[in-house]
Amino acid sequence: MYKDLFRITRMALNNSSKLITVATLVFILVNQCHAQTKPNIVIIISDDHAYQSISAYGSKLMQTPNIDRIANEGVIFNKAYVTNSICGPSRATILTGKYSNKNGFKDNEHSTFDGSQDSFIKQLRASGYLTAWIGKWHLESQPQGFDYWQVLPGQGQYYNPDFLMMDGSKKQIEGYASNVIEDVSENWLDHRDKTKPFCLVIGHKATHRTWLPDTTDLGLFDKVTFPLPHDFYDQYVNREAAKIQDMTIAKTMLMGYDLKMFPDPESEDRESTINRMNAAQRKRMDAYYKPIYEDLKAKNLSGNALTEWKYQRYMRDYLSTATSLDRNIGRTLDYLDKHNLTKNTIVIYMSDQGFYLGEHGWFDKRWIYEESFRTAMVMRYPGRIKPGTKSSDFVLNLDIAPTVLDAAGVAIPKDMQGESMLPLFAKNKAKGRNVIYYHYYENGEHAVSPHFGIKTKRYKLIRFYTRVNNWELYDLQADPHEMNNIYGKKGYENLTRQLKAELNQQIDKFDDNDARQILINGKSII
Repeated sequence: MYKDLFRITRMALNNSSKLITVATLVFILVNQCHAQTKPNIVIIISDDHAYQSISAYGSKLMQTPNIDRIANEGVIFNKAYVTNSICGPSRATILTGKYSNKNGFKDNEHSTFDGSQDSFIKQLRASGYLTAWIGKWHLESQPQGFDYWQVLPGQGQYYNPDFLMMDGSKKQIEGYASNVIEDVSENWLDHRDKTKPFCLVIGHKATHRTWLPDTTDLGLFDKVTFPLPHDFYDQYVNREAAKIQDMTIAKTMLMGYDLKMFPDPESEDRESTINRMNAAQRKRMDAYYKPIYEDLKAKNLSGNALTEWKYQRYMRDYLSTATSLDRNIGRTLDYLDKHNLTKNTIVIYMSDQGFYLGEHGWFDKRWIYEESFRTAMVMRYPGRIKPGTKSSDFVLNLDIAPTVLDAAGVAIPKDMQGESMLPLFAKNKAKGRNVIYYHYYENGEHAVSPHFGIKTKRYKLIRFYTRVNNWELYDLQADPHEMNNIYGKKGYENLTRQLKAELNQQIDKFDDNDARQILINGKSII
């Protein structure tokens, strides 16, 4: 760059007919050089993608070579968590770097994101970045602070999805959602102002319910019989909130809506699932699912046999949907390689939260329990993060905003509650967190009781309220699957007092007076 600056300046000095002054050339080139030192940023957010299904995390269920590539060329976070395990609130936290009570988006039932508030996107744009969000948004208001956005309405559709456009129109694009979202993202990259650094957020619909695979991936796992999780038939002993939930594969998972088993070719369930498909797509779906349904009828299953059949179908559809997700993440990486962007682009992949793949007999998320609370997160930052790094530090989705601002050389706003993750990879490594705080607010779908709590390196303390008004305590070293609630048991009195004191400190730091009142008298805040 500086050789170019010298060469062009000398040419200008030797050519009196030049209309552009030397000073102007210097200004342009120095600013271009400065812009190129700022890293580009690509953040890929999936929906409900369980870390248990990612081979980089040791999963034997399937291979995810492209997510694994990011981990191998950067860092895998083995202790990544969310502050509120549900779709919209997680995205609001990622954008703002603030807990749900502070950014205002607490649940998917009553919340609308206030787009006028600050976000890392607005900070980046003000510092000269091009910014875009493409794909799933799910924040009940139009995006603000972006140079470009094209987002799915609500949860969006897997086939031939609609997109809300910046001019107020709605546009339908034929194809499968994961492929289409990647196509639109690459098109934006092709046509961007290439003199500026960029931040692109790619929001995938996959792997959200109803786990509808691309026709290319139908049947990928049909020859696999997945082992039942050891706690698949959990009886929820001494765990009152778990007893009253409504998210079991046995009772809650629907044969038509979720598993595509349609007793009537013209049934409402069938139409609501595939009515967006074109003739070719419908033909392939029917050719795949109809024989499965006929076989199910012939078997006439009931009881545990039917539950276990549902589990196998769920896993096959879920993992087939995840296959397309991983393939399109690979397309993003290939695009960066092809356009010589890899060396100066941060890539972060994460799910908006964890998800259950039959553990405790469940699907969905919401809980502070590990499979829901913990999330997949990998990050590649050439020159700053050593390839093959494995991190056991506590990190949160709360940390994405301050991390990318830190990388871009932008001051982190004081009201952001997250922390930059980059000091964890410095020569003189920063000390990580010893405790993390969580608060789930929604009191509706799946009957999961609102709750908050803390996790330390060894213990987890939980306070349930509204539906259930009680405490739970787990020794994660002795009981990593959280089956044995030791709250109130003899011998844990001192530990409980210490953890409650820590919980109080976390509420003082991150939450509000409503949570304080729950601690005192169990008053509901919903």
